[in-house]
Amino acid sequence: MSKPQLQSAEVLAARHHARYPGETLAYRQARNALLAEEIELRRHIERVAAMRRALPTSGDVPENFRFDSADGPVTLAQMFGDHDTLVIYNWMFGPKRERPCPMCTCLLSALDGEMPDILQRVAFGVVARAPIERMQAFAQERHWEHLRLYSSGGSSFNQVYLGEDPGGDDIPGLNVFVRISDTIKHFYGDEMGPDTSDPGQDPRGAPDLMPLWNILDLTPAGRGTDWYPSLDYQAANPPHH
Repeated sequence: MSKPQLQSAEVLAARHHARYPGETLAYRQARNALLAEEIELRRHIERVAAMRRALPTSGDVPENFRFDSADGPVTLAQMFGDHDTLVIYNWMFGPKRERPCPMCTCLLSALDGEMPDILQRVAFGVVARAPIERMQAFAQERHWEHLRLYSSGGSSFNQVYLGEDPGGDDIPGLNVFVRISDTIKHFYGDEMGPDTSDPGQDPRGAPDLMPLWNILDLTPAGRGTDWYPSLDYQAANPPHH
């Protein structure tokens, strides 16, 4: 069956009849031009997602890596639970760090709220090289309730799947694994970083997983260049009464 012919983004934008109080003709013309680009962006995102879904599975996982969890030792295979897909985020919280990465933590705080929904479809684990006790203590401090935390401190998982550089420093990343019968294969890894970033921009993926940046991208000032997430806002910004 052939795919339906899509109308041009410009036609769809011109058909849109939303109007806001007091808007000018110049605003509407600029907004419709932007709307057409947004439609094209949505279509491009879907094309990229389709290419990602169509990836052939990559290599077999070289070993059934072992991790520490709040409930004791667990293997990579056990992390799948009842699902055939496992997503793992590499949290930058290694032995060289007194505190975890604020950017990673910001993302994980958002994912904690989404986790009950995500876990309906796939298994999801957060892996770091810090001892599980330190991971749990920070999760309690951050009021995380749903993230599944695993310490990889006793395995080579981070080295094998690009979560640690040769010097032993943490690298953030996301990997997707699939279980086919009794075999676990690597399916996808986030490969966008400093070596693929554009001038004047922080390294970022596409689509960007952090809701924070997507919200700020909708505002006049955008992401800005003088602000990053913090691990603790209470000390710096006490509540007003």
